[in-house]
Amino acid sequence: MTFALGQGTGPLQGLKVVEIAGIGPSPHACMILADLGADVIRVERPGGQMLTGGSHDLLNRGRPSVALDLKNPEAVSTVLDLVEQADVLVEGMRPGVAERLGFGPEECHARNPRLVYGRMTGWGQEGPWSQAAGHDMNYIAITGTLHGLGQVKEKPQFPTNLVGDFGGGSTYLVIGILAAVLEARTSGQGQVVDAAIVDGTAHLNAMTAAFLAGGGFKEERAANLLDGGAPYYDIYETADGEHMSVGALEPQFYDLFLEACSASRRRRRTAGTWRRPTSLRTLIASTFATKTRDEWCAVFDGTDACVAPILKISEAPDHPHIKAREVFVEHEGIVQPQPAPRFSRTGATLSHPPAPGAGAHTREALEAWGVADVEGLLERGAAVQVTD
Repeated sequence: MTFALGQGTGPLQGLKVVEIAGIGPSPHACMILADLGADVIRVERPGGQMLTGGSHDLLNRGRPSVALDLKNPEAVSTVLDLVEQADVLVEGMRPGVAERLGFGPEECHARNPRLVYGRMTGWGQEGPWSQAAGHDMNYIAITGTLHGLGQVKEKPQFPTNLVGDFGGGSTYLVIGILAAVLEARTSGQGQVVDAAIVDGTAHLNAMTAAFLAGGGFKEERAANLLDGGAPYYDIYETADGEHMSVGALEPQFYDLFLEACSASRRRRRTAGTWRRPTSLRTLIASTFATKTRDEWCAVFDGTDACVAPILKISEAPDHPHIKAREVFVEHEGIVQPQPAPRFSRTGATLSHPPAPGAGAHTREALEAWGVADVEGLLERGAAVQVTD
């Protein structure tokens, strides 16, 4: 497979990105950039690393894998050669590691002053915890976000690593990179984008902070409008042990919900009803228990009652709406989400599948980026080419 420059079809076609491979949010950010058409070259350590790699690792789709031994000065020099041609570099190492290896912002900007240098960490580049290890739940814990998650009063519930790594992390890194690239095209100067999961997660939680400041938020779970404290914004079990989501917040949608599920039409919300909702919640729960999930889907399909089935990820591609929009597609034998968002004129399409291993495309990708003496780098061990 040949990896030509500018292989993407989306609106970022022509944007060149050097990715220093990491785990979690940084590869997710580079997946987004590649999905939207950027020409991303992924630099990995020989042999790869824990929790990443292989032909099913969708976070690595859309770009070639190059294996460089970054403890070798020739490999670091190769990274800087790539940087000369790039618009963006992305790294997700602990603060100071890239500098010690020789491709920190100072070295990179000396070679390419227009470069946007994207840094992805949990704690940020400075602060008393900046050098400490951590993972998603730790980052969202100290921002006040994890405390309110879940409908179990006894303890918080964490939603895998979606809120921190990908919500507050990679998404904000991409926003920062694109903003800095736009500015660099005006000023001619690059800059460092310090994307910390703690920063992004706190920003995601701005609405809750506003509720708290306005006195309309209780700092306990299942006690507020959007955390299960209201019976008309909650999850209910069906007769077959599956579940339905109910989000009938507005009065007109709530009335439609009651009509559709045959709950008491005379029961209407009044101010404070949801603060003491035991009887209403019991009524709704007992009503949902009378039918299966599929039967309730037929009742609510196409209505404004704001009710939807809770599907497993393996079921989601077959939902009529998801199928009609082709939210998921089968590509290279793997069912996976399409690039998002969508564009009317410069639509993005899936290109290359994830590399089968670290260094699967070293030779062809470095040659495509114009790196000199690729064979010499391979012979001397600065670069590694692997075969399937």
